[in-house]
Amino acid sequence: MPVTARLSKAFYDKLGEQVANELVDWFNQVDLTYRTELRELNELNFARFDAKVGERLAELRSDLRTELHTELAKLRSEFADHLRDTKVSLVRWMFTFWIGTALAVAGSRLVLQ
Repeated sequence: MPVTARLSKAFYDKLGEQVANELVDWFNQVDLTYRTELRELNELNFARFDAKVGERLAELRSDLRTELHTELAKLRSEFADHLRDTKVSLVRWMFTFWIGTALAVAGSRLVLQ
């Protein structure tokens, strides 16, 4: 939305219509040039910013994936250890139960004979 420069009536009276209009046109061309350059510079800066954000997001995703894989490996290892300990405990309990039961049955047979 360009802003058109206009000069006061006194300026037109002193310089004349043609010179004042040329001056106004020149101001408007300079303004348009600066606006165009500023827009291009902003687009360039935004493109660089967007690229950096993309890079940082990629790095963050990579770091998160690495950390997630590490934590999952730890959890798997801890779960496997816990499962192994549970199995060992269950097998001990089973042997204790069956040995106790076998001794009780054998003892009752000896008493009955």
